[in-house]
Amino acid sequence: MIDLRTYRFQDDGVIPNSDLPVLVYPKVCPAEVASTWLEKTFARHGWTNNWHDVVLTYDHFHSNTHEVLGVGRGSVSLKIGGAGGIMLDLSAGDVIVLPAGVGHYSVSSQADYEMVGGYPLGRAWDMRTGAAEERDEVLANLAKVDLP
Repeated sequence: MIDLRTYRFQDDGVIPNSDLPVLVYPKVCPAEVASTWLEKTFARHGWTNNWHDVVLTYDHFHSNTHEVLGVGRGSVSLKIGGAGGIMLDLSAGDVIVLPAGVGHYSVSSQADYEMVGGYPLGRAWDMRTGAAEERDEVLANLAKVDLP
């Protein structure tokens, strides 16, 4: 049986977030094989344009695509959902699906972890931080993002 946790975040005026829930799947694979397993599994399900790195340490979101993140190695604390969001502690083998528009950043002081990321159909992602001058474009982009 798969453990699934869902979280919803409303637009806070800076980070638009989404009506769709953030999905968190703890321990979907053993920690010792997580990095390779996550990338292969994401790709098999059409979530490509994969990368292995850390999560940025400032609040950001993508207005043109959803994102899947899996912890490939170590552990990380992420702030999800903008100013009124929550802290999530994730470790190797955990997966989080972020709908387009949901703010996220790493609050971990160390970078001794690895995330594996992917996007539906390998879409190229944009980088948004909630700048006021981008707001109209961001909201228009979000309205066009399909369900994966």
